[in-house]
Order: sequence, then structure tokens, then C-alpha cells
Amino acid sequence: MHAQPGDWLVVKGPWVDAPEQRGRILEVHSPDGAPPYVVRWTADDHVSTVFPGPDAIVVTAEEEQAAEARARTRFDRVRRFIHEEDGHVRVR
Repeated sequence: MHAQPGDWLVVKGPWVDAPEQRGRILEVHSPDGAPPYVVRWTADDHVSTVFPGPDAIVVTAEEEQAAEARARTRFDRVRRFIHEEDGHVRVR
């Protein structure tokens, strides 16, 4: 596992459908990008030093931006097909 500041650390939940933990990597103390990482967690803005386990992945800043763009596109498509009119939800 290798990272650089600005990447994201994503830790999968311990069971199916459990929420994942996400945090932005603030500091990497090894020259090759290996752990530990200093991470600011999005859930509570807590900063901690992390040695990620096998349930964690690093997502680059570019990959994160691309995923956010895909999510916005999906949301916009759904919003175009569903609208509210006179207090009733209509599907086009």
C-alpha cells in the first residue's frame, strides 16, 4: 500500500452493508509512501495516525474526483426523471 498527501484512505466495514470509514491522508512519513499515514476522518474531523489493515484501500485524489463526478451525473439523471408537481411525485 502506497499513498501521498491528498489521497483518501477507505476502510471497509466489518460486515456486509456496514458503512465504510473515509479519511483524507494529510501526511505520509516514509519516502516510498508506505504506512503509517496521518488521516483526517470525514465522519468526525478527527486526526489520527493509521497503520491500515487488509480491509483498507488508498484512493488517489484523481480517482476520488472521478467517482464524485460519476455520482453527480447519476444523481442528475435521476432528478431529471423524478419531479414533484402539486405535492405529488411524478416519474417521467
